[in-house]
Amino acid sequence: MRVGLFVTCVNDSLYPRTGRAVVTLLERLGVQVDFPMAQSCCGQPMFNTGYRHQTEPLVRRYAAAFRDHDYVVTPSGSCAAMVRDNYPRIGARAEAEGRGTELSEAATSAVPKTYELTEFLVDVLGVTDVGAYFPHTVTYHPTCHGLRALGLGERPRRLLERVEGLELRELDGAEECCGFGGTFAVKNPAVSAAMGSDKTRAIARTGAEAVCTVDNSCLMHIGGVLAREGSPVRPVHIAEILAGTKESAR
Repeated sequence: MRVGLFVTCVNDSLYPRTGRAVVTLLERLGVQVDFPMAQSCCGQPMFNTGYRHQTEPLVRRYAAAFRDHDYVVTPSGSCAAMVRDNYPRIGARAEAEGRGTELSEAATSAVPKTYELTEFLVDVLGVTDVGAYFPHTVTYHPTCHGLRALGLGERPRRLLERVEGLELRELDGAEECCGFGGTFAVKNPAVSAAMGSDKTRAIARTGAEAVCTVDNSCLMHIGGVLAREGSPVRPVHIAEILAGTKESAR
């Protein structure tokens, strides 16, 4: 099984430890992991702000970068959703405009093998106990893309529940958006900040030491609010929890 890691822009630029955690975790499970240097942005920022034509080269680039891989795994629900939900739409629109089938073919090659990390672990590898150790209290926030676009459901929770030493605490209003929403936070900063404060109040009520999600973009927003409030709660990507072992904790 040959897997390509799609690390995403946010992780590559701001959270490289998440990408390293994915490699550590998958290799521990016997997966060969490659990192194609040709990969770039999935195109989500451009597409979400209405620049569809500027997104098209990135659809081609993604398909080409991962052409030879059996699976593409990404530690980002929003980027996985961009590929799976929007690449087919971009291809279909180009075809309807009489610009050929190239983009549709690129989407067809990329979509079926693209998986968010927890999906890949549970659905492809068939594991929920990945041999992880994380001796802390944790609450889980299901991100909007993971919850609604990908339908991750209980997969992340099932993985967290099998982590040795981890106590999972319920988050009130877990299904409510944290307020980030990509460009939403830029266009509606006051509403975004208010939603973030609602989320951090719910996190504080759990008494957890850490909050985790499947998206560092959401964690960046939540973590920023927590930091401004002086909260001791740590934002941690689920990949970093699942990559932890007793040896690495020493």
